[in-house]
Order: sequence, then C-alpha cells, then structure tokens
Amino acid sequence: MWTTFFKLRVFCCLFAVLMVVALVVNVTQVEYLDHETLSGTFIDSSGQFVSPQATGISRNPYCGYEHQALSSQERLEEDALLAASKWQVPDVDLVPFVKSTDPSSSYFVILNSAAFFKVGSQLEVLVHVHDFEGKPKKYGGDYLQARIHSPKLQAGAMGRVVDYQNGFYKVFFTLLWPGRVRVSISLVHPSEGIRVLQYLQEAKPDRVYFKSLFRSGRISETMKCNVCLPGSLPLCNFTDLYTGEPWFCFKPKKLPCSSRINHFKGGYMKGLLTAADSAFFQSGVNIKMPINSSGPDWVTVISRRMKEYGESLGFLQAKPTGSIACKLAGQQICETDDLEVSQGSGTFPSGYFYKDQWRPRRFKMRRFDDPDNITECLQRKMVYLFGDSTIRQWFEYLTMFVPDLVEFNLGSPKNVGPFLAVDQKHNILLKYRCHGPPIRFTSVFSNELHYVANELNGIVGGKNTVVAIAVWSHFSTFPLEVYIRRLRNIRRAVVQLLDRSPKTVVVIRTGNAQELGPEVSLFNSDWYNFQLDTVLRRMFSGVGVYLVDAWEMTLAHHLPHKLHPDEVIVKNQLDMFLSYVCPLET
Repeated sequence: MWTTFFKLRVFCCLFAVLMVVALVVNVTQVEYLDHETLSGTFIDSSGQFVSPQATGISRNPYCGYEHQALSSQERLEEDALLAASKWQVPDVDLVPFVKSTDPSSSYFVILNSAAFFKVGSQLEVLVHVHDFEGKPKKYGGDYLQARIHSPKLQAGAMGRVVDYQNGFYKVFFTLLWPGRVRVSISLVHPSEGIRVLQYLQEAKPDRVYFKSLFRSGRISETMKCNVCLPGSLPLCNFTDLYTGEPWFCFKPKKLPCSSRINHFKGGYMKGLLTAADSAFFQSGVNIKMPINSSGPDWVTVISRRMKEYGESLGFLQAKPTGSIACKLAGQQICETDDLEVSQGSGTFPSGYFYKDQWRPRRFKMRRFDDPDNITECLQRKMVYLFGDSTIRQWFEYLTMFVPDLVEFNLGSPKNVGPFLAVDQKHNILLKYRCHGPPIRFTSVFSNELHYVANELNGIVGGKNTVVAIAVWSHFSTFPLEVYIRRLRNIRRAVVQLLDRSPKTVVVIRTGNAQELGPEVSLFNSDWYNFQLDTVLRRMFSGVGVYLVDAWEMTLAHHLPHKLHPDEVIVKNQLDMFLSYVCPLET
C-alpha cells in the first residue's frame, strides 16, 4: 500500500513539472508568435516603398523608452519595426522653400501605355518631381499617395509608390475592373516638410498636452499630465499596475494624488515652426496637392475575353508613351523587378471599390443592407468595441441602422462613453469603451480610464464573443516606441484570449487617411499615421485576428479624406467586420 502511495506521489510530481514546462514553452511561443516574420523586406501599407538598407536603428530617448526592460526577442522585434518605419530622408543641408517640391511643376507619365489593358494586368507610372523654380529635384523623400479610379463606376484602388531617391518615383497599380481608368497622384508632404515632421516627433512629442482635475471638498486643482513629464517637480504616478503603461501628472500642491477626478485634452502647442519651416505646410500649395500628367492620365481596361478578341484582330500594340521619361530617369528605373511589385506574403491592394462597394481580393464579403441581416448575424452575441472615436462610429452606425438595438443610457459624456446597447429580443449586447491615455477626448472620468489589454483579460470569450479594436489616432504625436509598447500589451492579451477561447472573433480596424491643413499636419499627418499603420499590421500578422483595412478604403474611395469617414465608408467597414463574424458558408 505504501509503495503504491509513493509511486502515486512521484507520478503526480513528475506530471506537475511537465505541466509547468509545457506552460512556459506555450507562453513563449504565443507571445512571440510573429517574430520570425519580422526580418524580411517591408513595403508599408500606404503604398510607399521602404528600402531594406535602413540600418543602425536609433531609439528615441523620450521617457527613457530606450531603457525599457525588454526580452531579447521583444528588442529584436522593436528594432525590426523601427527599421520598417524608417523614412529615407535625403542627407542635404537646409533647403529654402523655392528649392522644395512643387506639385504644380512636377508631372507623371504612364510608362506601359497600350491601346487596351486586360483586367488583372499591371499599370506602371513614372513621377518626376521639380522645385518651385521648375528645376528637377535630385533627391527623394516626398510622401506621395496614388490611386486609380473610374468616377462613373464609383470604382477606385490605391497604388504602390517606389522612391528611387533621385527625384523619380515609380507607381504600380493593379487594374481590377473594366472601363476607362484614370490615374491620380498627390503630394501629401514634400521631403522638406517630412524632415520637420520627423523633428517634431523626436523633439516635441508632448506638443499635445493633457490635464486632470484634482478635487476634494471645495478645493480643486488642475494639473498637467502625460506619458512622462520633464523637470524635478513632484509627480503623481498613475502607471497601470498590470500593463506597466506609464502615465504621470504633476502633483497638486494641496491635494493628494488619490483626488484625481478626470482626464482631458489640455490643448495643442503653438509656435512650433519657424517662418521658413511653415512654408512647407501650405494648403493649396504643398499639402495633399495633385500632380498632373504630362500626357494621357487614363487607360482603357477590358475583360479577359475581350482581350483575346482584340489580340486576334491585332489591336493591342503597345505605345512607347514613356520612352522619353525612361531615358531621363535611367533605364533601370523603367525595368520592373519582382521586389517592386510584390506584397510579400500579402496581396496588394487588399481590395478595391466598385459601385461604392468594397471588394476584398482574398475574402468574399457579404452585404448587410438590411437591419434584419445584421440582427441575424449578431443574435446571441456579445460585441465589444474598444478604442478611439473611429470605432465609436461603428457603435453609432449600428444603433442608428438596427431598430431593435436600443442604446441604454449610462449617463456617459457625449462622444466619450462608455456606451451600451441591447437587443433583448435577440439577445444581443453591444458595448463601446475608449482606450486608456493618451486620449484626446474632452473629459473622461478617471475611473473610466481602462486599458484595452486589461479589458481583454476580463473577457471569457467563446463562439458568441466578438471583439473589435481600433487604437491609433491618439498616438500620432509620440515616438513609435510608445505605440509599440501599447500594441505589445494588447497583442499579449489578444493571444491569451484566443488561447483560452479559440472561437472568439477578434477584429482589428486600421487607421485611415484624413483631411490635412497646416496645423493638423503637425499633429495628425497621414505620414505619422501610416507609420502607426505599418507597425500595427506587422505586430498583428500571424496572430489569428481579422483586419478591416480602413487605410486602403479611405485612400481608394472618391470622397475627401476625413478623420471620421463618411457613412458609405463606415458601412463598408462594418460589412467587412460582420462578414468575419458571419462568413458565407463554403
């Protein structure tokens, strides 16, 4: 009997040790799930080519982020992310305005023009930029956005831009629908403006500042807050105990730190630019301005069946439209190689608009044009929306479009939340909660400042649980290390959620392009947001989440860019989201 008991104890001990080892190995694997995908060449999601020559990663000293306690794999990943986001700015002396990029003097030409193109073929466009004196520029670094579109068909798709660092750019498009297709190229910022944006990101990360109200009885004080605060004044440390996300406020003179009532956006710093630098940010001059074509800016695309018929009649002879431009640029630029047109493991573009409907290229998207279709999809489900105001739009659209989904008044501040909607008949629960600081809302009660990672850790998950996350816009002014840390915490919580409840649906909404003026460009430029988008896509690649590509949707659509896109774009985002939740049976 004692022998049997002893053997049982030994067996239990060995089993416990094996379980601990298995747990450690499993956690290590899931935490660094995507590490092996980080070493390749990267082409960012805006369509701008990022050269693999970026080496010598320098970390921003902001808030001591260069001294973070990272594992070797986390540090390798962060290095790869910073390298992928590094912008190739020319090493030139300060440039006067007249020597900067002038979109009205620049031009583009279609290189491989033909009488007809077939659907699915590649279109190549060469862009040559000039300065305000009309002289060709000898260096690159400009931020361009490119799209093809057919206004009558309400069709559009974005293109990929390759910067040759000599004043020439090449743009690649995939022709995805038949008809007359027009090319549009825009200068978002000249390279001279990009240098200014880089300087602000590195030297003025606190140019958006935050405050909190501290109150006890009749005494109240308002103090400045941020991810970190300079100087030697006493601080209140509100760093999150679970995620380690740092947040500080200057300590009130009369009140304890525990008397904090709320969090709100303090404002935007003024006088950030010199007069010379301000010239690089002028509406109607060099911010999101079109670059015109030196020849035809359109091509005719036909179906494959029509292509075969045209070839039999000898109609499809190529025209040497771009030959002169090729000689000016150098023949190697006009020769396409596989690196320039490939997307790596993904598909570029990921989709396109046709008749105002988004068509993903690797996924069959359903149309939820009737509220009953949405109700049927979400029946018996709990839907959690976490993030900024761009995913709050999803909550607002669903509660407006679906009559049975009734918002429950929680007394939350308008546009802030948290918000709750319920369909008791069909057992649907819809929640929205904003992410933790930094967040530029008017006022959020301090006890409502919840970090997304902590919220995810409190969700059981399962086949009737749906989570959607959008975290990007409020991080545009900070060094990328701040955003990487936030996403690292969220990703860890997502992996743990999917590990304990694999049937949970998790969807990530990317950032989007927006309208830009001289002031907005300094805080929320598309150039900042495409960097965030680059980081987000790489960090969640291979994690088992779904992606709603709001970035490509806004760049492909004919409507003007907005921080909060118009309803037609939001509807397409939600059609994509709901298609992940309730996919077509195959």
